[in-house]
Formats: sequence, C-alpha cells, structure tokens
Amino acid sequence: MKKTIVACGVLAAAFWMAGCSTGSGGTARSSAVDYDKMTADIIKASFVERGIAKLDRLEQDQARKACWESEVTGKPLDPKVEKAIEEAALKSVKWPSDGKFLGDWREGEKIAQSGRGLTWTDDEKVVNGGNCYNCHQIDKKEISYGTLGPSLWNYGKMRGVTNPDDPAAKPIIEYTWAKIWNSRAYNACTKMPSAGHKGILNEEQIKHIMALLLDPKSPVNQ
Repeated sequence: MKKTIVACGVLAAAFWMAGCSTGSGGTARSSAVDYDKMTADIIKASFVERGIAKLDRLEQDQARKACWESEVTGKPLDPKVEKAIEEAALKSVKWPSDGKFLGDWREGEKIAQSGRGLTWTDDEKVVNGGNCYNCHQIDKKEISYGTLGPSLWNYGKMRGVTNPDDPAAKPIIEYTWAKIWNSRAYNACTKMPSAGHKGILNEEQIKHIMALLLDPKSPVNQ
C-alpha cells in the first residue's frame, strides 16, 4: 500500500513538472515524447514482479500505443491506422484446426464464469478462465455481472443462429470466433482481451465459449 502511495505521488509530481514546463504562451518546452518516457519509467518503477506476473505485462504493442495516444489526447484514431490495426488482427486469427467451431456449452459456461489464472497469486499450471462475467451479462438469472461490454443474453438467438450447421450461420460464427481470438479484428481500440492471440484461452476452451454463445440448446439462447 505504501509503495502504491509513493508511486502515485511521484506520478503526480511528474505531471506537475510537465505543467510547469509550459510557458506563458502555452507552448511546452519539452516534447510529448519526453513526457511519455517519463511516465513510462515511473510506472515501470512502481511495479514489482510477483509470481507469474512479470514486468513484460507493462509493454505495449503498436496498436495499444496508438489507441492510448488517441484516448489521452482525445483525438480520433487515424482511419488508416485504425484499418491497419484491424486488418493485422484479423490476419492473426487462427481458425479451428479441425474446422469445428462449437464445443460443449456446459464447459463454456464454467470457463465464462471463471476468473482464475494469470494473477500473481496463481500457479502457472492453473487453467485460465475466460472471466467473461466480469464485463458481460451472460444469463438473466445472474445478480452480478459487469457492464463494460454488451449483454450476451440471447447472443445466438438474436442473430438468427438456429442451426450452427446451416451455411447461413457461417458469417456470424466466424465473426464470433475472430472476435474472441483477437478482439481488435473488428474494433481497433477495444477493451476486450484477445483471448486466443494472447494465449489466455486455448482452442478447445474457445470452442466451448462459442457453444455457450451460439448453441441453440445453451441457456444463453433460451
């Protein structure tokens, strides 16, 4: 707790110094790049490695950097950059090795409701959960769920998936798979984790999540 307070104080001081470097005309004497490095160094210094949580989690890829800059400055992401991020994400998607997209919705429900894995208190052998409930409503019977993402209630039913084997259902099935595998494929600056691309969930687990969302027999579609 003490370390967190100190880190916050140093970070606040960095922003205060940044403000003081602005002249009366409103022109900063130092470049934004200097502030970025200053902030990154402070954040890195305020974290310590614990268990499986390593400092590499602070590293940002080019997509995250572009989206972060857009968020901080309040300026829309350049359309060309946005398109490039989404196209690269879509190309990174690994489709089911056996061509089958849906697994067992019962297993999918367990995975969606599990928030275990990837924390510093977890053993690296712990099987990761999807933690879907933390951002989405999955079942109408739930009394607690996140609202950062849209409700997934009736996900397949609302999209007309009454028979997953019907060729007409293929577009929404492929869209859903790609969205779970690498969420940036359809939204460059999404807050949704890229479960497959980042190795959070494996192919079998994603198949089970797919079944939860798209199998007509799943409670999600009742």
